[in-house]
Amino acid sequence: MKFVDTSQNLRGRLMAVQIAAVMLLSVLGVRLYLLQVVRGRHYAEIAQNQRIRLLPITAPRGSIFDRNGHPLVDSRPIYNVILSREDVRGKELNSLVQPLSEGLGLDGDILRDRFKEIESLPAFESIPVKLDATQGDIAWVEARELEFPELRVEQQPQRRYPPNGLLAHVLGYVGEISPEQLKQPAYKDKGLKPGDVMGQSGLEQSYDDVLRGRDGYRKVVVDSRGRIQDEIEVVLPQPGQDMITTIDLDLQLAAEEQLANSATKRGVIVAMDPNNGEILALASAPTFDPNIFSQRIGTKAGRAEYVALLNDPDKPLINRAVQSRYPPGSTWKIPMAVAGLQQGAITLEHSNLVCGGGITVGNKFTRCMGNHGSPDVRAAITRSCDGYFYRLGLKMGLDGIIAMVDEFDLNKRTGVDLPNEVGSRTPTEFKAILDRRNQSWKDIDTVFASFGQVYEEMTPLSMLRTVAGIGLRGKLYVPHFLKELKPIGEPGTADYRQARGFESLDSSHPNPKIVSIPDDINQAVIEGMWGVVNNGGTGAGIRMVGFEIAGKTGTAQVVGLGKDVGKNKDHSWFVSYAPAYKPEISVIALIENSGFGSNHAAPAVRQIYDVYYRKTRHEEPPGAAPVAKTAKPPRKAPAKPQETTVVEGQ
Repeated sequence: MKFVDTSQNLRGRLMAVQIAAVMLLSVLGVRLYLLQVVRGRHYAEIAQNQRIRLLPITAPRGSIFDRNGHPLVDSRPIYNVILSREDVRGKELNSLVQPLSEGLGLDGDILRDRFKEIESLPAFESIPVKLDATQGDIAWVEARELEFPELRVEQQPQRRYPPNGLLAHVLGYVGEISPEQLKQPAYKDKGLKPGDVMGQSGLEQSYDDVLRGRDGYRKVVVDSRGRIQDEIEVVLPQPGQDMITTIDLDLQLAAEEQLANSATKRGVIVAMDPNNGEILALASAPTFDPNIFSQRIGTKAGRAEYVALLNDPDKPLINRAVQSRYPPGSTWKIPMAVAGLQQGAITLEHSNLVCGGGITVGNKFTRCMGNHGSPDVRAAITRSCDGYFYRLGLKMGLDGIIAMVDEFDLNKRTGVDLPNEVGSRTPTEFKAILDRRNQSWKDIDTVFASFGQVYEEMTPLSMLRTVAGIGLRGKLYVPHFLKELKPIGEPGTADYRQARGFESLDSSHPNPKIVSIPDDINQAVIEGMWGVVNNGGTGAGIRMVGFEIAGKTGTAQVVGLGKDVGKNKDHSWFVSYAPAYKPEISVIALIENSGFGSNHAAPAVRQIYDVYYRKTRHEEPPGAAPVAKTAKPPRKAPAKPQETTVVEGQ
C-alpha cells in the first residue's frame, strides 16, 4: 500500500508559491514596461539633466550717459551665492534657513520670506541667496561643498547709480521681478522668470527691453554631487544697448543744488530744449538713493530704508515733475491770453480790461493783488493782473476755456518717456464732476477757472511744454530723455540691434503738435512775458542783459487766505524760456509752500540760466542793468512795451 503524507499540504503550497511568483513577475513586468517604454523618455531626460546643467550667464545692462558722454549709470561685476533649485527638490527649504543665515550673515526672516515666495512658483534654475558675496562668503561655500552641494558662486553684474540721489527720479532703478509681475502677460511674454532683474522705475523701466540685453549660458557636465566635471558649450551673453540721454549733467547738478538750498527743500526744476523737446535737466526734491533697490534691498537695513521712504510724508519716491499736480496760479494766464485773442474775446486793438482790484460776482468778491487800472493784454501779463483775467475768463466763458484746454493738450499727458505720468486736471474734469452731482457751473466758477486756482491742477512738465510751445509760435514737442541708443552686434547678423533715437511711446502724440497761433497774437503774448522780466514785471529781479528771459511768475494758493502759513503757504512758480525771441532753453521751477514766485522760483531758474550761459557763451552771465526803454526786436515785430512800475503780484 502506497503511503501519501498530506499533513504538510506540499502540493497546495507549491501551487501558491507558483501563483505568487507569476503575479510578482507580472507586476515587475508591467512596472518595467511603464518605466522603460511608456515613460522611458521622461526618465532619460531626468538622468541627462542630472548629468548636464545649463548655468545662466547674466547679460550686463547697457550703461547710461548724459548728452556729453559723462557716465550716469553702469554695472560692476559682483559674486552672488546661488542655490540650485534642482538639487533641493523634495527637501524642506526652511531647514536651510539657520545654517545659511549663520554661515553667510543673512537675515533669517528675509531668507525665509524668499523661500516662501518661490514655493508657490514653478521650478526654475536657481535662487539668489546672497548678493555681493564677500571673499569670506565664497570661502564658506567652497569649504562646505559636500554638506551643501546645492550652493554655488556665480559672477553677475550689479547696477550702480550716482550718489546722493542724483537723477534718481529720471534714471529709476532695477529690481528682481516680483511674483505679482510674473503673473502679468506683459512679463510672461518676454520670457522673464523668477530671479530676473528688470527696470522697475524711470528710464530703467521705460527702456528695459533694450537696456537688459540677452543672457547667455554654460552647458556643463556635473557629477552626482553637482560638481562641474566638464564644460560642453558656452553661449556668451549679449550686453544691453548703451543709452545716451538728453541730460546735461552740469545743468542737472545746478538744478539739484537749487532745490537743496530752497526754502522748503521740496519742489521740481525742469530744463528743456524747446526746439525738440529734449530734457536737459529734471530735479525733483526730496530725492532718494536708487542703490537701495539694486544693492541693499536684500538686507534688513535696506528694507528698513525702503520702509522709511514709503512712510516719509514728503513722498521722496514721487517724481514731482510728472506724478504730482499743482494749481498753476498765474502761469495759467499765458495760454488764457493766447486763447482769448484767438477766440475774439479780446482783440489786439481793444484788449484793455478793467482790473478794479478784483471782481464781485453775486455776493462773492475775488481780489487782485493790486489795482492796475485798465491794462492791455501785454501789461496784464507783465504785471500779473488777476482782475484782468477774471473778466477775460467771463468773456471767453467755460466753453472757451475748455477749447483752450483741448487746443494745448492741457488735459492730456505730455507723452514723456518716463513711466506712470499722470494727466493734469482741468475745468473739463471738474465740470463733469459737478454734472454728476446735478450741480450747475456758475459764473464764479468761470472766474476761478480763469486764473489757475480751484479748477486746474497741472503737472510742471505739462505747463513747461505749453509755455515753451507758445515761445516757439505754436510748436509743442513731446518732452523726452532718449537721445540715442548705441548699436549692438554686427550688421546683418541675428544679434544685431541698430542705433536709434527717440520715438514717441504714444502714437497719439504728434511730435510736434502744431497749434495755429497768428503771428501778431503770438508776438503780443511774448512781449507780455518779456516784460515780466525785462520791463518792470514780477520777475524783474532775474533780468539778464543781452540774454533776455521771457517768463511768468505764479503764486498758487493751497488753502484759503489767512490760513496760508507754514506748510500751507503758497506754491512758488516760474515758467520761462530764453532768449525771448529765439528760444534755446526753457526752464520751469516749482518750490512747494514757499510763497511768491518772484521770491523763490524765479531766482532758482536764474541760476540754471547762469550755468547755461557759461557753457554756451564761455563767459560770466550778465547782471540786471537798468531797463531799456525799448528792446531791439529780432525780426520785424512791434516795439516792446515802455517801462512800467513794479507791482508786487503773482
